Amino acid sequence: MTSEPTAALPPLPPLSPTPRSTVGRMRERAALDREALYRVLDAGLVCHLGLVVDGAPVVLPTLYGRDGDAVYLHGSTGARALRLAATGVPVCLTVTHVDGIVYARSAFHHSMNYRSAVVHGVARAITGDEALHGLGVITDHVAPGSWQHARRPTPKELAATAVLVLPLAEASVKVRAEGPHDDQDDVTAGLAWAGVLPLVQHWGTPEPATDLSPGTPVPDHVRTRRPTSPPSA
Repeated sequence: MTSEPTAALPPLPPLSPTPRSTVGRMRERAALDREALYRVLDAGLVCHLGLVVDGAPVVLPTLYGRDGDAVYLHGSTGARALRLAATGVPVCLTVTHVDGIVYARSAFHHSMNYRSAVVHGVARAITGDEALHGLGVITDHVAPGSWQHARRPTPKELAATAVLVLPLAEASVKVRAEGPHDDQDDVTAGLAWAGVLPLVQHWGTPEPATDLSPGTPVPDHVRTRRPTSPPSA
């Protein structure tokens, strides 16, 4: 008896740059495949949400989580910027990873290897089951396995929490993963050391709370967490 072949998943639609999301400088570093956007967002822990409040720009660092073509955000219902973001004003969300410092032979050509994503759009406030789903996405993005392990939010906690969803319809991705670009005269002269100093992040040893019951084991979803390696050049 033979098994039926697994049907191939349809390809994801590419990113379609708009005037706001079209990369200007170093266009060769732009990635147009949607999977590149997912990889940058999924590897991050903190995003920065930018919007204009009372005529002045405000940029807020906050936790987030992605599910499909949407990013979920949350915060206190008392946060004025979050309340404003839910009213249909334009917002901009960014996530950046630094993967290394690029040392060149001249100070002018020093650079950085990085992965970055910029999302433009309008966020929408969500409630009820949709908000619970969003909170689960955020929780398991930042602390995988915790939505099933920890206590769920109470009605009082939910009432104090604003949950927003931002579609990934308008986004750009930019990646640098290479060595220095020196002037040939500087290379020939051998002026200085050149190369890349990688930046590697890793999780440390779990530290139990001081009021944890003695003998409580570290759960597997905490103990076995591993870092996400940056893509190779």
